[in-house]
Amino acid sequence: MTSQSTLQALPALGTRPASGSNPSRAETREQLSKASYDLLVIGGGILGISTAWHAAQSGLRVALVDAGDFAGATSSASSKLLHGGLRYLQTGAVKLVAENHFERRAVSRQVAPHLANPLTFYLPVYKGGPHGAAKLGAGVFAYSALSAFGDGVGHLLSPAKAAQDVPELRTENLKAVAVYGDGQMNDSRMALMTVRAAVESGAVVLNHAEVTGLRFTKGRVTGAELRDRLSGDEFGVSARLVLNATGPWVDHLRRMEDPNAAPSIRLSKGAHLVLKRTSPWKAALATPIDKYRITFALPWEDMLLLGTTDEMYEGDPADVAVNDKDISQILDEAAFSVRDQQLDRDLITYSFAGLRVLPGGPGDTAKAKRETVVSEGRGGMLSIAGGKWTTFRHIGRTIMKKLETLPGHPLGEDFEPVSTLPRKLPLPGIANPRAVAHRLLTDRPAPGPRMGADTARHLATHYGSLAFDIARLANENPELAERVHPDAPEIWAQVVYARDTEWAETADDVLRRRTTLTIRGLATDEVRTKVQDLLDKK
Repeated sequence: MTSQSTLQALPALGTRPASGSNPSRAETREQLSKASYDLLVIGGGILGISTAWHAAQSGLRVALVDAGDFAGATSSASSKLLHGGLRYLQTGAVKLVAENHFERRAVSRQVAPHLANPLTFYLPVYKGGPHGAAKLGAGVFAYSALSAFGDGVGHLLSPAKAAQDVPELRTENLKAVAVYGDGQMNDSRMALMTVRAAVESGAVVLNHAEVTGLRFTKGRVTGAELRDRLSGDEFGVSARLVLNATGPWVDHLRRMEDPNAAPSIRLSKGAHLVLKRTSPWKAALATPIDKYRITFALPWEDMLLLGTTDEMYEGDPADVAVNDKDISQILDEAAFSVRDQQLDRDLITYSFAGLRVLPGGPGDTAKAKRETVVSEGRGGMLSIAGGKWTTFRHIGRTIMKKLETLPGHPLGEDFEPVSTLPRKLPLPGIANPRAVAHRLLTDRPAPGPRMGADTARHLATHYGSLAFDIARLANENPELAERVHPDAPEIWAQVVYARDTEWAETADDVLRRRTTLTIRGLATDEVRTKVQDLLDKK
């Protein structure tokens, strides 16, 4: 357990930068302002990050900036799924589901097996529900077939067997349970590893850097003016081509290019709740609410994740938040298949809301396809909006192919077409997490502190082989091997590592997106203060 005396001592620790640490913000600002780039990506959500990664792999000089933290908005507010999209089958989008499955398998097996986990889903069929057992049985069989049965064969299961794996499953009026396989991840960690991959390929990145205006040359957008939100410094970046990947803010940036630009997107709010679990779950629940909507109950990070909602949102994207109506809706919908004792409001540790970016137009947001839309403005700026987490690699490649076809060769002649790159480039840290966890537990120095088994598993499944860098910090400074909070697996070495190698600048950067302390409800004022003190020692 972390003692009070240890907490008081921590700010003096970790002042020596970790090996391979990132350049300072001042150094990065100077580099961005003095160089000229082939591509400036504005927006550090997963679509912008993926494009920057693929562009750097293609040999382009790439800069990536974000007004907040990387994956600080929509990209860290997802349902944490890598999935084919079961609901798309009923709209006849067979090709789309097959493509999603291909990407899911690639990420889970070749690109990031250290960050993705297989997850079995139970789809309960209740008396009077929107779908019958025969229909759902056929649906999950077809779904698994489109995945080449890589996660087993979709089938029906008896309620009694399902209740053994999910003790909190409501069995009253339960007729059958359809079973299928998909995948799960920690979206923030996946995004950060993709940023790291982009940087290792040559990209220059800076978070907490807000665009205050665009640069123009003869009517063409050729860069951006920025302000460092942390220091107040103003600087600019010049680039042959600018990509607007700002998600819910895409139209805001389009109006900087053209004040008369018409709206191109609409926004849908999705809220989630995180709760303490009252019992172990060996599978997830995907419960049909109506013909188009499903509510999830997902075991995730030793917690239970419930959601999501789907409603039009027309306010400031920065103000999106979970309200009491959202909480009531999520708990009420979860109650279709989850027992009441698991849905006590006192079990809620965290709630979050994100905004889906959908193509503009009429219709119910719940029925809208998660399409990716790429458009070119009057100043030549490309804007990208929409898409799914599962297909983040495919979207990055698609945007690169779009860039290759633009007239006038705006990226020059000497870059490598994305079609010639390896199809399944791995993310940093790729390793078997079980082997990493085993080594973390067995290879510790004789006089060093003993690492808990839960900490070893956590490090292995969130960093892969990079976990050994964190273990090295803990071995060199035993106080950094202490837990940040006694009820979480994270250790103080992760805070130093986040500061020096993962662009963490604020307490929220660390507690919400580089660790799981916030979602567990453990980001206390004391912890937050000590984390910020440690960040300030850089």
